Amino acid sequence: MSSASARPSGPFREGDRVQLTGPKNRLHTITLTADGEMHTHHGVLFHRDVIGLPDGSVVTNTSGHEYLALRPLLRDFAMSMPRGAAIVYPKDAAQIVMQADIFPGATVVEAGVGSGALSLSLLRAVGPAGTLVSFERREDFAEVAKANVETFFGETPDTWEVVVGDLLEALPEKQAAGSVDRVVLDMLAPWEVMDVVAEALTPGGVVLCYIATATQLSRVAEYIRGTGLFTDPDASETMVRGWHVEGLSVRPDHRMVAHTGFLLTARRLAPGTVAPEIKRRASKSSYGDEDLELWTPGAVGDREITDKNLRKRVREATKAAEGARDAAAARAGEQASE
Repeated sequence: MSSASARPSGPFREGDRVQLTGPKNRLHTITLTADGEMHTHHGVLFHRDVIGLPDGSVVTNTSGHEYLALRPLLRDFAMSMPRGAAIVYPKDAAQIVMQADIFPGATVVEAGVGSGALSLSLLRAVGPAGTLVSFERREDFAEVAKANVETFFGETPDTWEVVVGDLLEALPEKQAAGSVDRVVLDMLAPWEVMDVVAEALTPGGVVLCYIATATQLSRVAEYIRGTGLFTDPDASETMVRGWHVEGLSVRPDHRMVAHTGFLLTARRLAPGTVAPEIKRRASKSSYGDEDLELWTPGAVGDREITDKNLRKRVREATKAAEGARDAAAARAGEQASE
């Protein structure tokens, strides 16, 4: 049985992804092959010089430049993997796992899968006893996500299922009422599926919406309140500021990872329950048809990717997955012969 919690270890092997840190702290991510070469203006690094070394080794290229070789962490992999759609950044993925309380053994629904970055974190969190069902409208995005997940784990976890289709139609067919512990929505208009999400969630279950703009945030919050099926929603965003620490030179970095998205969470009430009323100031909370234009892909800055570029990303992700699959088969053969 495959396990999404498995972690590669031991010497570097063919098919392994390796992160090389070279001169001026520049990063290069490669997939090791027996006859592979990494060319830069600093010279050539042969893959064969890396294969067989332990994690955390230093290797030298033809010009004498040294590179530190490490297996990528999940955050490193997510930031460098081929993308069909924009990814959920590591800072947000970490908050999603915590705020949605993704626990080992949980049954989790995700929509949409995008390029698979969040799926990786969710699969690790649910562990070998849990289940992740990811819904994606676009088959090409789903292909990229599946290839990226297979590349990272070396195989497709048997705890994961990808459904190509609309969550609004497919969720009631896939999950029985009250059978889902957590729902994570990364989509343009999450309010459109909130009724079927409420039906699928177990009482006390969590729905988390990852949304880009304040107008989306307002609309989904008011919709959740209007259903009467959830607790009052809670919204937040996460900003990460690095620090330069060198001797007595300690200061914030000049750049920071600021707004990438809002997280909104709410919990499913038991059937027939009416939550205590929360007193708040009166505000405009109704939306009409004229407001729909505010949530078109162009209006919210949804990045469009050309078909040609997407086909390239599919090829890159598939090639990486094939390498990871071959490496996993080689490791299994080594273990069988020992």
